[in-house]
Amino acid sequence: MDNKFEISEDFAKKLDAEDTLAQFRERFYIPQDTIYVDGNSLGLLSKDSETSLLRVINEWKTLAINGWFIAERPWYYFSEDLGKMIAPLVGAKTNEVVATGTTTVNIHALISSFYVPKGKKTKILADVLNFPTDIYALRSQIELKGLDPQEHLVLAPSSDGRYLDEKIIIDLMTDDIALIFLPSVLFRNGQLLDMSLLTKEAHKRDILIGFDCSHSVGAIPHYFNKWEVDFAVWCSYKYMNSGPGSSAYLYVNEKHFDRKPGLVGWFGNNKDTQFNMSLDFEPSDNAGRWQISSPGIIGAAAMEGAVKIILEAGIEAIREKSLKLTSYLIYLIDEILSKEPYNFIIGSPRDIKRRGGHIALEREEHSFEICEALKSYGVVPDFRPKNIIRIAPSALYNTFHDIWQIVQYLKKIIDRGEYL
Repeated sequence: MDNKFEISEDFAKKLDAEDTLAQFRERFYIPQDTIYVDGNSLGLLSKDSETSLLRVINEWKTLAINGWFIAERPWYYFSEDLGKMIAPLVGAKTNEVVATGTTTVNIHALISSFYVPKGKKTKILADVLNFPTDIYALRSQIELKGLDPQEHLVLAPSSDGRYLDEKIIIDLMTDDIALIFLPSVLFRNGQLLDMSLLTKEAHKRDILIGFDCSHSVGAIPHYFNKWEVDFAVWCSYKYMNSGPGSSAYLYVNEKHFDRKPGLVGWFGNNKDTQFNMSLDFEPSDNAGRWQISSPGIIGAAAMEGAVKIILEAGIEAIREKSLKLTSYLIYLIDEILSKEPYNFIIGSPRDIKRRGGHIALEREEHSFEICEALKSYGVVPDFRPKNIIRIAPSALYNTFHDIWQIVQYLKKIIDRGEYL
């Protein structure tokens, strides 16, 4: 991506005038007088999601229990239907994805299925920069197998506390590793790992590998089936804009459809025989076998509209604009806020092939106070200890002028000492 940026406000407006995704902004509810750049924590509500949510609520009101089978999208198949909708966004076959559970529950469901310590292969490889819930779940699953996490969980180190090196991860793929579970994008600084390379290297060594893609799906194209990723999980309330606490997703490569789920539940049963009420579990012949309990239909309803709008915009176009927004932010920080007295550092990869959808702005002193001061200008970022202000512009509802304004506010906050 060859961008020649300028620092003027007119240039920001020019970029907005040329933006092919600009029309999607009108389909989101943006809080009044707000520049919302926290979409990597919670995406905004779209009118499309509101429509699908209200439809399902009305179906509950008018159809009651009959909604399970005669709703516009019968609730009985809702999880599988949502999986089919999102499959193109992650490069999966339609039977390899299902909307179910929550991210951590899905981690437990899949790790319990794919982590089978045997002989010398008893360890799980993860990393020190992962989101805490992933590590909690991995330790728990190791303990459930009667093993000690201190010995059987290997965490790939970071040389600088900021980035991971795929070469180091690959070097740790030793013959005692049974399973690898990594993030697609680091939640603090937005580093995008090379999932294709890591999967290829893991399979060379007869190691299964899965990814937590909560910070990438909806912002970045994926090709799970082509890469032969064994399994993946992700939430839907960040870049997918499906609402707080909405259902998560899981992906399992079709080559594993003969694998028995480690955590079995009624909704993972074959749909054709589920109501036979047999005490013998007959798993579905698709990713649906990893469902555990009945889907939360109300909580999942907004996902339909959310996925629809992403498909309409196109994930490749979303990725292109996302990279342009973050590249523009990096340019403005470098030009305006990198020297005394501002001293901001870009803590995210500058290489667009290694960058996710957000930028980590780092500053040695008063970064938390500066983040709080930004809020007085109507900017909604978020903060990660100890000194990271995360800016996550959404390609669907943020503008280049938003980015320009944020940089001007940061300059004003420091010039005036407002953070003090």
